[in-house]
Amino acid sequence: MERLKHLIYDYFINAGTTETVAKYMNMLLLLVALFIIIFIIDFLVRKLLIGMFSQFAAKSKTNFDDLMVANKAPRNIAHIVPLLVALEFVPMVLTDFQYYENIAEKGLQVFGIILVLWIVRSLLNTLKDYLKTLKRFKDKPIASYIQVFMIFAWVIGILSSFAIVTGIEFFKFVTGLGAASAVILLVFKDTILGFVASIQVSINDMVRIGDWITFEKYGADGDVTEITLATVKVQNFDKTITTIPTYALISDSFKNWRGMTASDGRRIKRALHIKQDGVKYLTDAEVEKLKGIQLIKSYLEARQGDIKSYNTENNINKELLLNGRNLTNLGVFRKYIDSYLKKHSAINKDMMIMARQLAPTTQGIPLEIYAFSSDKRWENYEYIMSDIFDHLIAALPYFDLEIFELPSNSVFKGK
Repeated sequence: MERLKHLIYDYFINAGTTETVAKYMNMLLLLVALFIIIFIIDFLVRKLLIGMFSQFAAKSKTNFDDLMVANKAPRNIAHIVPLLVALEFVPMVLTDFQYYENIAEKGLQVFGIILVLWIVRSLLNTLKDYLKTLKRFKDKPIASYIQVFMIFAWVIGILSSFAIVTGIEFFKFVTGLGAASAVILLVFKDTILGFVASIQVSINDMVRIGDWITFEKYGADGDVTEITLATVKVQNFDKTITTIPTYALISDSFKNWRGMTASDGRRIKRALHIKQDGVKYLTDAEVEKLKGIQLIKSYLEARQGDIKSYNTENNINKELLLNGRNLTNLGVFRKYIDSYLKKHSAINKDMMIMARQLAPTTQGIPLEIYAFSSDKRWENYEYIMSDIFDHLIAALPYFDLEIFELPSNSVFKGK
């Protein structure tokens, strides 16, 4: 390297350039050559190490090595070799430029600290994922312990980096920082709160840009457009902007709809309130009439046969409908809803589909529809839900049922 260095320098001197120009041109060419060599070394070591880990993971029975590859531990470890090469040769390349050499060495040392933190984080994430696969640790808060450790690791790393940049010994730097901590906490309280909150939000993956969140305390209901150290901006659906302090995301409760958008369907959960005085047992004639509804014809035939067999075997007196087993118009309508939802093209058949009766209220009997639409887009979701309830409300009279509603002004005027 020394011979090559002087060779390039001598070449520019012999070419007639000044000594200063020769030094700069020598430094630039050597720096470019070093960057190319480091890039090639990094590429080769990374490919070699990742390939070795992948082959070992494929043959190994444990999944720990697979998780190491998934968490990029080999990739981060591979960066150590080019870093050592850079630390060894950068001082030689910049030997004529002490100021730049000092900056470059400090920069590489800081990068070394960051690289160590990346490696530690990869290994800890691997450990976390591995422990989650074990029954003994499956319900343990391993992630919380790792997060606390990483926060302290990053604090130490940042303080070490500042000590390197400023040239102050680490312990002296920490001691001086401790003496000024009271003033720092007072002046930068909001910034520190925002910084801690940002770390928590990032580590826990609580909010991402593009997430739809609802934060009632701040009147926010829309998409996250920006996340900074101090604030989170939300564009509401009426196109207004709500600004939320970042630390509010960890101190208050809010709803993130990402789970819904990432799932296979969007939930429909709405009830029809049925008038209680319309619920009744069905006669054979009424059952025969309802068999004209194709969706429940086979169900009615099967149920009617079962009920008649039971009542005959138990010698039930059917002169009074109350005796024995019977079909009700509300129960048949509930079955119709279930069949209708399972046939509906916009409902996800792989997710929960249920029509259930809730406890009676002063507004009637709630008959709740619980299902998931395949299309999660808001406009289409509302259209699908409206289409379903349009149909069900129109279907009610066929079962001699009515929707409960409070009297309107026209009712009183009529009287």
